[in-house]
Formats: sequence, structure tokens, C-alpha cells
Amino acid sequence: MAVYRLDENLWFPDPRLGEKDGLVAVGGDLSVNRLLLAYSYGFFPWFSFRFQKEPLWYCPQDRYVIFPKEIHISHSMKQLMRQKKFVVTINCDFEGVIRNCSMAGGRIQEEAAWLGLEMMEAYTELHRQGYAASVEVWDVDDASSEKTARKLVGGLYGVAIRNAFFGESMFSLMPNASKLALIHLAQNLECLGAHFIDCQFETPHLNSMGGRHISYEKYMEILNNSPLPTAFL
Repeated sequence: MAVYRLDENLWFPDPRLGEKDGLVAVGGDLSVNRLLLAYSYGFFPWFSFRFQKEPLWYCPQDRYVIFPKEIHISHSMKQLMRQKKFVVTINCDFEGVIRNCSMAGGRIQEEAAWLGLEMMEAYTELHRQGYAASVEVWDVDDASSEKTARKLVGGLYGVAIRNAFFGESMFSLMPNASKLALIHLAQNLECLGAHFIDCQFETPHLNSMGGRHISYEKYMEILNNSPLPTAFL
């Protein structure tokens, strides 16, 4: 087991040679080209920006994903969706979503906070070039249909390439708002024929939504049957 040091060249080592926790490499940068290469092989950057000055790159061999057609919609969520209390959009406020993902619940104040300015700028640039997408949940319960009256209360963002969505973070300022964003994403991905949502790590929240484990070999088999890195969402 080893952790490899990256340089200015665009490359990643064999992830099967990394640490048991999925850490494989350190260094490099967060350029668009490096991020696209990383996600094409299942890597993602994750590091505490207060203590780690270079990106750490993870590629777990046990992958946690949601297949769009397997998204679990509970009875209470179906009721919430029928109430039409929220409006859900895609790519209407990427910067608002990533900012809230960083700040909501005081996350940015935590010692291990990872979504700092450098990461936000990197994924915002990915979005500008068409490779990252956001889902927004708006509260319109004030009887006004004007967009200016909407309040952003939940959402998620991630990388959308190779017919897969690589989830990065989500937030919720009202109960179930992030669940609604995930359901909306899965339903849209299913319509587009996308293969899976990469959740990176298992959580009780994601487990309740239909997530399951697959091997890295199966993960790459699915990705390798997809087109090369192009935006689709």
C-alpha cells in the first residue's frame, strides 16, 4: 500500500495500490483537465483546506452508488412532492448551491472542512465549462410565483460526465429539501439513460434513498461502457 505524489503531468496511479481508506495520491492541482481525468477513473479530491495545502486524491475500491431507477421514494416524500410546496430546478444557481454546501450548518467552521474557496472555484469552473451540474430546491410557499420571491432551501452539486453523476455535496435548510433534490436528479438521470450516481461514501441518509455497494471493478466496467468525458446534464 502506498500514497503516490503527483506532479504537473496529468496522470493517476493504479488505485488498487493505494491505502485501505481509499487514499491513493497527493499533489497536482484542481484544473479542469485533471478533475475530468480523475473522475473518469473514480478518483475525487477530498482534503481539509486548513491543514492540507495540496489535494488528496481518493479512489475507494468499495463504491457506494445509487442507480437512478432504484431511487427510494418514501410515502412521506411522495406526499411532500404532491403538495408542490417546492420548485426544483437544474443548473439555475450553481454558485448558490455550492456556497450553501460550504456554509450550511456551520460546516465551514469545522476543523475538517473541505469545501473551501479553492475547491469552490475549481468546481464552479467545471460548471462554466459544462462538466458540473447543480440541483436547486426553492421554497415558494409564500403564494408568489415570481422567481425573485423564491428562497433557495436545498440542493446538491456534482460532476456530470460519461453518463454518470459524481455527487460532491448537498445541503438542506428545510426538512427533506436535499432528499427532494436527489430524487429529482435520479428521475432526470433515468430519463437521460445515465448509469449511476456516485455517492462516494455510505451515509444513513443515502442508504435510505436506495444506495448500495458495488466493487471498483464493476464501477469501472460501467464507466468504460460510457462515452468519453462529455457533459450531458
